[in-house]
Amino acid sequence: MVVVMAGNASEESTANVIGKLTEMNFDVHRSTGVNQTVLGAVGDKRGLDPRLIEVMPGVQKVVRVSEPYKLASRTVQPEDTVIKVKDVSIGGDKLVMMAGPCSVEGRDEIREIAATIARAGASVLRGGAYKPRTSPYSFQGLGEEGLKYLSEAATENGMVSVSEVMESGQIPALLEHVDILQVGARNMQNFSLLRELGKVRKPVLLKRGLSATIEELLMAAEYIMAGGNFEVILCERGIRTFEKYTRNTLDLSAIPVVKKLSHLPIIADPSHATGRRDKVAPMARASIAAGTDGLMIEVHQQPEMAMSDGPQSLYPEQFQKLMGELEIIAQAVGKKW
Repeated sequence: MVVVMAGNASEESTANVIGKLTEMNFDVHRSTGVNQTVLGAVGDKRGLDPRLIEVMPGVQKVVRVSEPYKLASRTVQPEDTVIKVKDVSIGGDKLVMMAGPCSVEGRDEIREIAATIARAGASVLRGGAYKPRTSPYSFQGLGEEGLKYLSEAATENGMVSVSEVMESGQIPALLEHVDILQVGARNMQNFSLLRELGKVRKPVLLKRGLSATIEELLMAAEYIMAGGNFEVILCERGIRTFEKYTRNTLDLSAIPVVKKLSHLPIIADPSHATGRRDKVAPMARASIAAGTDGLMIEVHQQPEMAMSDGPQSLYPEQFQKLMGELEIIAQAVGKKW
């Protein structure tokens, strides 16, 4: 449930309400806006008479949250969450560009592409060190060595780094080397992994599953937030449909839906959604128009030689051109880089 404090409620009144809810075995999450404070109470509400809280000094009203996801709900936190990673803000009125190769293939390669995309305007360097591949014979990544190369390249260019975690045992290595931990589509409902990520204190980028509904995506975010990690970034990366021409179907309608239901930032990944280089730019432009908080795009200096996902990776010159186009659309929808 949500407890809305009156605009003139004292700090003592707010503390008393938090204390009462805690005594009743609720986990309380405080959100302080410009004019008032909102308390999100998560726990077993059976047998609770909301009037016990409503009559307390400073309380304006008590609202029951009907959604199964509580902490991720906009009812609990009306204002957008803005996640700050070093000098990069994700959410709010700023857009973020995450770009880089599908896989970290070597030290020189990742340093070269990092410098290129940073000049074009990207602020987050992406690159997989642990790769979940459909075939066991495909390139599986460089492991921790790849994480070191990614971190080094990001630092050299004043960027933030993001890389995928596939299992709990990889978390310590990622915590040491990268700034944002990514959960791939195949692991969106790996609940044991999500619980472990709830214990870390670094942002988590959560990709929508191949056949997941929007509610299932938000429930996966709830697993992480219930563990105490509230820095969750959602990612729409396309879902599996009957269409075979593109790799997946990019669900652009999910962006405004999520923005209405949740306060968490959401970005779009047109590279994995389409699987085709010539479709990435149109879907990137459409994603900005739909209200996304940022993009994740694969860029490679020689896509035809890439060890993974070459057909969906942009050439550096294509990426630079796209950034110029996105700047115009961003201004039209009241966003900025």
